Amino acid sequence: MFRLQGSKVLAVEMTGDAVKAKNGSMVAYDGQMDFKKLSGGGEGIRGMVTRRITGEQMTLMEVKGHGTCWFADRASEINLVSLQGDKLFVESSNLLATDSGLRTGTSFTGLRGASQGNGLFTTTIEGHGQAAIMSDGPAVILRVSRQYPLTVDPGAYIAHQGNLSQSFQSGVTFRTFMGEGGGEAFQIRFEGDGLVYVQPSERNTIAGEV
Repeated sequence: MFRLQGSKVLAVEMTGDAVKAKNGSMVAYDGQMDFKKLSGGGEGIRGMVTRRITGEQMTLMEVKGHGTCWFADRASEINLVSLQGDKLFVESSNLLATDSGLRTGTSFTGLRGASQGNGLFTTTIEGHGQAAIMSDGPAVILRVSRQYPLTVDPGAYIAHQGNLSQSFQSGVTFRTFMGEGGGEAFQIRFEGDGLVYVQPSERNTIAGEV
């Protein structure tokens, strides 16, 4: 159903089913399509309320019909993630689309959301199907094992999946080692067994100004 056309355009083959995508991300379609704006970005009252409280901006649209839809957003690189009943945690600004077999919601993440200025909740995707996530530059997928935990700059973090726990560290920053001011005040440490997606470019974060 999902396929990449180049690295920056997602093509979705529609056969009467539905796909949820970032509002305004459709660049072309053929066939017959219906479009509906979804409030809040998450499913149900909880998804709507938590996003309004935290101010996290994520507006989705539902596309349903027969034909092909093409999606893109600001020439971002697109990465396909296949889920087999597991859960993906992704920054709302990095989510492009999910197919009809996946459910979206919200999850409390604590301090990391506050340090990034994206609210205290992050987007969750779970079920069986494919999701398309975006990155500024080609994403790198890093394996975390119990023997090898991973520390990530919050501005480069995109998503993670698997049996991972996260904690937050402050103090010496990545950019401090390079002699640059304005580095991230927090680092994210992942432990357990899973995958972490990072991008080679940092988004602007509140923590970067501390």
